Amino acid sequence: MALMYEQCSVKFPSIALCLFASVLLLLISWEVNEANEFSPNIIKHLPGFEGTLPFSLETGYVGVGESEEFQLFYYFVESEEFQPFYYFVESESTNPKEAPLFIWMTGGPCCSSMVGLATEMGPFTFKRPLYDGSLPSITLNPHSWTKIVSIIFLDQPVGTGFSYASVTDYNMGDSMAAKLVHQFIRKWLNDHPLFVSSPLYVAGDSYSGQVVPVIVKEIWDEGIEAGEQPPLNLKGYILGNPRTDRRYDIGSRVSHIHGMALISDELYEAAKISCGGDYTNTGSLKCKEAVEAVYKCIAGINSVHILETDCFSKKTTSDVGRQAILCDEYILSEQWANNDSVQQALNVHKGSIRKWKICDTSIPYTKDITSAIEYHRKLSSKGYRTLVYSGDHDFGHIAGFTRTYSNNMTFATIKGGGHTAPTYKPEECFKMIQRWVFGNPL
Repeated sequence: MALMYEQCSVKFPSIALCLFASVLLLLISWEVNEANEFSPNIIKHLPGFEGTLPFSLETGYVGVGESEEFQLFYYFVESEEFQPFYYFVESESTNPKEAPLFIWMTGGPCCSSMVGLATEMGPFTFKRPLYDGSLPSITLNPHSWTKIVSIIFLDQPVGTGFSYASVTDYNMGDSMAAKLVHQFIRKWLNDHPLFVSSPLYVAGDSYSGQVVPVIVKEIWDEGIEAGEQPPLNLKGYILGNPRTDRRYDIGSRVSHIHGMALISDELYEAAKISCGGDYTNTGSLKCKEAVEAVYKCIAGINSVHILETDCFSKKTTSDVGRQAILCDEYILSEQWANNDSVQQALNVHKGSIRKWKICDTSIPYTKDITSAIEYHRKLSSKGYRTLVYSGDHDFGHIAGFTRTYSNNMTFATIKGGGHTAPTYKPEECFKMIQRWVFGNPL
């Protein structure tokens, strides 16, 4: 320490200033070392991006299950608001302890969280030139939610993305997935104590709307109410174009199709009369025929965004470049994630998966929760904040407007958005989440 004073005195005429600088450097070093002790997989460079990443990215696995037989893979992007000096000097900006922490899960089920990371609200996406078979290039997302919040993008359930199991004989479904995600959150925070006090939100879209409320209730029942230590600072949950209840989700499609002027008034009235308003009434032959007639009229229309080309309906194509423009995000994601240099950079366990798929429908999965409505009802009684947003050009869900209820639940429609609304309307979705997180009117 004496040597430090002597060297410092040459540059700083003030002893007080010298002491301040010395202590500051020691504190910053201590904070960085403490963070790195729990974060050995910090990513500084990614194939496809030139130079050092301008955001903080960590990847890794967390073992869950009775004997940690399930290894859940995650990408953690720290809020860009964080700077080391925020720990020691006053600032209006947030630091990791104060910035909200989201855990994000893509739906499917069994779709990788890279959908969120690289095509929705994450810090980067892929450039979209005509694809020539080379490694896709990365570009920054100016509307990333990680500018204001920290996000853990989680590959779940087991078998999704880079997550894997060391056993083959297991049953996975909604209820089991919820318990494992709760374990993941608890273990991840134990390894990252700087974020234990961060306001925590569980988030996801599409099929995750069926599971996220179950996870939140699991955290409440088995964690908070049970007195689990340290207590999680759970604030609420966020859902995008969520699945909620099959009867209402599927049933709302016919009226939405009619509302978007994709079928005639006559066909809609015939279906409504034949089905009595319940379009899932498969026991009625007249209803079944009427619904089939409705869907025959919209064959070839992109169900996740009715104004976009339905590239996935094309069974074959010889024009890989043209196909990449149509379904660029998903195609480029698979090309990038299956590259050996990318997997090495992401610290993926070699040989743990056969081929990375953005959505893997071959994974055995039981949809054992038929409705999330009761979970929403119970959680609203606890006072948790809830944001449900919907792209209004998606078939699957009712389009609406912004409305906030006394139980802390807010509904919002993203005008012109599709099933994954931030993909189509990134700026609008960023402003929505920025306002909602900090309690401002949408």
